[in-house]
Amino acid sequence: MDKVYQSASLALKDIVADGQMIGVGGFGLCGIPEALITALRDSGVKDLTCVSNNAGTDGFALGQLLVTRQIRKMIASYVGENKEFERQYLSGELELEFTPQGTLAEKLRAGGAGIPAFFTRTGVGTLVAEGKEIREFDGHNYVMERSLTPDISLVKAHIADRSGNLIFRKTARNFNPNVAMAGKITIVEAEKIVETGELDPDQVHLPGIYVHRIVLNENPEKHIEQRTVRQA
Repeated sequence: MDKVYQSASLALKDIVADGQMIGVGGFGLCGIPEALITALRDSGVKDLTCVSNNAGTDGFALGQLLVTRQIRKMIASYVGENKEFERQYLSGELELEFTPQGTLAEKLRAGGAGIPAFFTRTGVGTLVAEGKEIREFDGHNYVMERSLTPDISLVKAHIADRSGNLIFRKTARNFNPNVAMAGKITIVEAEKIVETGELDPDQVHLPGIYVHRIVLNENPEKHIEQRTVRQA
C-alpha cells in the first residue's frame, strides 16, 4: 500500500478541521515535522489543541501557529523558549495544560496502546493533581491521568518506506513514536523514502500499521534553539 503524498498540504487537505486535537512530535526543535507544521498553518484551521513537548520558538515550528492565533490550547511540558507563548498565556489568550514530561510521554503511549487512563505518583500534592482522582496503592498516593489520542498526529522520521515503516535518527526519535501511535490519523514527514521491502525489518523503529500518510522533506531546516559558542 503506497501511503506517499506529493506535498504536506495535500496530505493535510481533506482531514484537518477547526477544533481538532493535533499531536506533534519532537523535543525542542529536534525531530520536529516542520514542513507539516507550516502546511497546517497555511491550511487556516483554528481553535486547535496542540499536544507537544513544547511550543517551538518565536516564528518557527509551532511558534508560527501562535503568531497566527490558530492554537487555542497547548498540552505541553516545556514552554520556556517562546515569548509569544508567554505573552498569550499570561494575558489569558492561550489555555495551557502543563504536564510533567514523563506523564506526557505515557499519556501518548497509553493512548496508542488503547489504555484509557493510568495511575502515577508524579504530580501528587501539586497543581498537576487538582481535580483528578487520587488513589492509594501500597501505601502511596497516585494520581489518575487520562491518555491522549489526537485526531491527527504529525511526526518526523529519518527514513520511511512507502508502506509507512519508519526509522528515526538518534535523538530525533524522542516523542515521535508515541505521538505516531496515539494519533487517529498519523502523517509522517520523512527525509528519505524508499520502496517497501528495502528496510531491514530488524531496523524498523515503528511499523507502518500506525502510519496513514507520508510526505518527503529532503532538506529540512535544522534550527538551534539557543546557540552558545565559546569566545575566540
